[in-house]
Formats: sequence, C-alpha cells, structure tokens
Amino acid sequence: MIRSAMLVGVGVLVFAISARNSFGQIENLSWPPQLPNGKAVVSVESDELLTPQGNLKPGVQIAKTAPLVDLLYYPEQTYPGHPWSVWGDGLTVGTKYFSAIGDHLAPQGNAFVFEYDSATRQIRTLAGTTKMINLPAGHYMPGKIHSRIDLGSDGWLYYSTHRGSTRVTTDEYHYKGDWILRTHPESGKTEIVSHGPVPKACIPTSVLDPDRLIFYGGTSAGDPKDKTVTFFAYDIARRKVLHTAVSGPARYLILARSTGQVYYMNEVTNQFMRYDPSTGKPPEPIAGSIGLRAATQETPDGLVYTVGKSDGHLWQFNTKTEEIVDIGELAVAAQTYTASIDADPTGRFLYYVPGAHGGSQNDGTPIIQFNTKTRTRKVIAFLQPALQQKFGYVTLGTFGSAISPDGARLFITWNGNRSGADSRGRLPFDTCALTVIHIPESERRVK
Repeated sequence: MIRSAMLVGVGVLVFAISARNSFGQIENLSWPPQLPNGKAVVSVESDELLTPQGNLKPGVQIAKTAPLVDLLYYPEQTYPGHPWSVWGDGLTVGTKYFSAIGDHLAPQGNAFVFEYDSATRQIRTLAGTTKMINLPAGHYMPGKIHSRIDLGSDGWLYYSTHRGSTRVTTDEYHYKGDWILRTHPESGKTEIVSHGPVPKACIPTSVLDPDRLIFYGGTSAGDPKDKTVTFFAYDIARRKVLHTAVSGPARYLILARSTGQVYYMNEVTNQFMRYDPSTGKPPEPIAGSIGLRAATQETPDGLVYTVGKSDGHLWQFNTKTEEIVDIGELAVAAQTYTASIDADPTGRFLYYVPGAHGGSQNDGTPIIQFNTKTRTRKVIAFLQPALQQKFGYVTLGTFGSAISPDGARLFITWNGNRSGADSRGRLPFDTCALTVIHIPESERRVK
C-alpha cells in the first residue's frame, strides 16, 4: 500500500544539473529533490520489506509483520552539495525528531538543523550555520554538524560544527576554531555558545549532560598534519572550559547520566578513560577496553550499549559497576561499520543499521532490532530495493538515528543516492532523506 502527503501553498523553484561532478559522475538531478508526483512524504507498507537480501548470517530472524515506512527529502538541498550528507546523531522529543545535514562544502560550507513532527508529517528548518555565524566572504564556514544533537534541561538543543575539507582550517581562511551552537526549538532562536573552545580545532564529537549542562567534546586539529585529539568539558552556564586533555575521544563518548561521569577511549594509548566533573581532576584511566564508535543513552537499568569501529561487535557497559561485556557480533550480513545505535525506552531493544559510510544497500539496508535479553538479531525491514524501485532513492548508510520515547517509531537520516552509479560503478552520496519506520507492536512485544 502506498500513502502520501503533500505540502500545500509552498512555492519551490526547481532546477536541474547536468554536469560531471567531483565524483566523476554525470548528474541530471533536480534541486531541490522531489518525490514522485511532487509528494512531500511517501510511504510503503508491504511484504516486499521483509524479503531477505544478501547472505544472512545463521540465527538472524526476520520480522513477521512489515512496518509502515515514511520517506521524505530534507529541505535546503536547493543546489548540489559535495555531497549533501549526514555525519551526526539525532534525538527525539515526543513526536519530534531533531537532526542535521550539511553540504560538505569548503572553505565556506553550510549545515542545517531540522525538526520533523511525525504527528503532522511536517519538517521545518530550525537553523543554518552560515546565517547564524555570519562571517565575511573568504572566512571559514563549517560544512558539517558531525556531533550529536542533544536537548538540555534548559530547553535548548546543543551541537557543534566540523569542517567540510581538511585543507581549509588554516590562517588563509581566518580559521580560529569551530563552534558550539544552541537552538531553541520553540522560539526558533539560535545562538553561539562558544567559538573555538579548543583553539584552531574542529569539534566532530560531542555529548551533552542535559542535567548538569556540561558539553563534552572531542576535537580534530585544524592542521591536517597534527593528529592531536583533545577531550574537553565546557560549562554552559558559566561559558567556561572546565578541562582539556590531549589524546581524547576520536568519535564518541559515553555519558552516564545517573552519575554525571563520561567515558571514552584514549586515541593514543587505547586506555579506557573516566572524567568526573565533580572532582575537578583530569580524566583518569580505568580498567578495561570497549569498542566505541557509537553508543546508546543510558537505559533504566544503568546500561549503555556501544558498537566498535572495527571489531563489528556490540558491547555493554554498566554505569554503576563499570563492568564491560562483549556481547558479540552485530552484523546480520556482510556490513559491520555502524555509527549510530539506539536503545528503546525500556532498554530491551536496540536498533541500528550497519554500512554507515555506504554499503548498507548491498545487504538490502536491513533495519536491525537486537533483543538485549535473548541476544538475538531480527531484521524488521529491508529498505532496498523497495525504496529504489518505488521512489528512485537508494539508502546507502546513516550516521544519525533515534527511537521515539514510546519505542514505536525509528527515525533515520540517510546518506543516499538518486543519480545512479558513477564512472567507476559506485553509488556516491548525493541527497539526504529521512525515513520513519513505524515498528509494529507485535514486533516490540516482550516474550
């Protein structure tokens, strides 16, 4: 069954590109991207979504009931990015999903923050970095929001910016460092919290302690020859850096919201580190090692689940005892690289999509539900080839997803393709889209 929704009363100028882009690909795309018949949102609910794709591993289950899947393109994609892409994690509040995409341009790029309301099926732009930061021509402007988006107890969304190219964070482009920004979704106001909390460094990694209003980050040095990664803790209320430490987290941090402590893997020594803001002391190494490319928020049982960057495993971290457990393999087919993982409100189910940097389509883009009690993997939908056949969009991978507070809807922001294969036969990123996967209640029932 196909469902659709259309935005009314919005005039959009559409133009097409027919040229060879930086990927060596001939483009013939309309900007902004459009779904069939000019629909704003299209949906599919079919057993096609349950047809196995790829070579599934032994023990992988497939859902019995197909979900309803909504698909829409992000606004602001009115010109070809290089490419339009998602690199940071999102979050849900009630029926709303907050996420970000960027054009990856350099030295003057742009990134946007959005609110999608699943109740009204409407998406709106909350913030654009170029408009907010407002620097003169020739000055560096970020092309990505690579961090998490997190909601503070003060009602503001917090996030940080990152470069579109490693060659532009230089004095030539007046580079002084990247930004911590905040956006108030109710008023629509966006503010600069800090510019260059670590001087001349980008901020690709973050997590917010929403209760204590401390913004934690990991940096990437502006000079591409400098491989220093710096951990920092920033006090939002006092607008002050509390602490910095070199050899920080490369891509993710664990927040133990119940204790206020944060954890990360030391990029140089590979030690597991703990930082406790209540002590005022530097981060200290603790026993153990954990795969940490992405992490869930803390569950009601005080657990955080993580995925490793290269080991293809799921991990469990107990925030009360600091015990680490290697749960085992996360993949259901060939792809393993996973950059976003979400725990439902009960902590019973985890959701993730391997193949983050492209390649998920080779496994059929499986949306995986992991049962933390039985430790079984179940595919609740294969998005490919159904979305490509029906709507001309290939879901290549994701760095941003979130589960709704009731555990019923999984929101995923996609790096995707509308233009087909390039001259080397690869599917490059070109367009970002959002899917909302309405998980049937029968597939969420605790057994």
